[in-house]
This record gives sequence, structure tokens and C-alpha cells, in this order.
Amino acid sequence: MHYRLLCSHFSNQKPELMSIQIYINKLSIFRKLANFFTMFRLLIGLPLVLLLSKEQYVFAWLLFLFSALSDFLDGWFARKANDGENLWGAKFDPLADKLLLAAPFLWLVYNHILPIWSVWLLLARELYISNWRSSHRKGAPASIAGKLKTSIQFLSILLMIWPNHWGDQNIVNLFHHIGFLLFWPSLILALLSGFKYLIDEEKDHLN
Repeated sequence: MHYRLLCSHFSNQKPELMSIQIYINKLSIFRKLANFFTMFRLLIGLPLVLLLSKEQYVFAWLLFLFSALSDFLDGWFARKANDGENLWGAKFDPLADKLLLAAPFLWLVYNHILPIWSVWLLLARELYISNWRSSHRKGAPASIAGKLKTSIQFLSILLMIWPNHWGDQNIVNLFHHIGFLLFWPSLILALLSGFKYLIDEEKDHLN
């Protein structure tokens, strides 16, 4: 009796809901884990910036480190899934990185560590690329230069928000300075890869 009621319940659902359920059921455990880490990075920016604003630097640093590692785990699980090109990953994985990185960058600007114009350039580039990527049916995965830029940005932020009481002050200051210096090549890579996306878009229009 309960089985017939359950079948009747699902048979009366809208086709869209049924297709979503079928899609979720077909996902491998690796794909589900990859999507979980993507969703984690999409949501963690706000808690991160709140921790930084409350001067909870140790928790903020550890949370950001785990978030950066989750980007690696995301890609590893996606490759293990081996289920072909995934629209979710192509569209939302780069967006998750952008939202995650925006939080500490805004905090660094607020504390006069980074100049506001540099982060404005970076965020403007990211918004443009996100808009460009959303117009492509397959999501237009990130380029090699874009991935390298993101990796340098992760390292740069980890060094710039290194807690002051973790080691000798001279070493801590050195870490902060190296992180600051690493930000600039990451900005140059961001702008160069942004110009490449722009050129590719013009080629698409001409074709």
C-alpha cells in the first residue's frame, strides 16, 4: 500500500522535478563530492570576512586554507568521476573561487594593505569574465593562465593574513611582504587572461 502511494506521489510530480531527481541519482559519489566542495566555496566567503573583521585571524587563516585545499579536492574528485564535461563544474567552480577570494581582498583593502584601485581592477575583470562565461552553453572552463592566477592569489592571501603571533615578528613581516608582492603578478595574469577572453569573444562574433 505504502509502495503504491509512493509511486503515485512521484508519478504526479512535474517532469522538471523528476528530471532533477534522475540527474541526482545518476551522479557518482565522486561527482557529488566535487559539487559539494564547489558549493562550500560558494558560501564560505561571508563567514571568512566576518572572522577577519572580528580579528579571529587563526580561524580565518585555517578556514581559508581548507577552502583553498577544497579547490584542489574539487578538481580531483571531478576527474575521478570521469563522467565527461560537467556543466555545474564548468560554470560554478570558477565563480566559487571568485566569491571566496573577494572576501579577504575586500578586507585587505579596508585595512589599507592593498590599494583599492588594484582590487577594483581585479573584481571588474572577474565580473566581466563571469558574464562572458555565463553566455556560453558549456560554461567555458577557466584557462591555464586563469588557473595559475587563482593559485597565486590563494598563496598571496595565505601569506598576507598570516597571524602575527605565528612565529618571530621578522618572519611574519617577511611572509606579509611576500604575500603583498605575489598579489601583483596575479593581477597582471588576471588582466592578461581577461584580454585573451575578450579577443576570443571577438573571434566568436566574427565567425
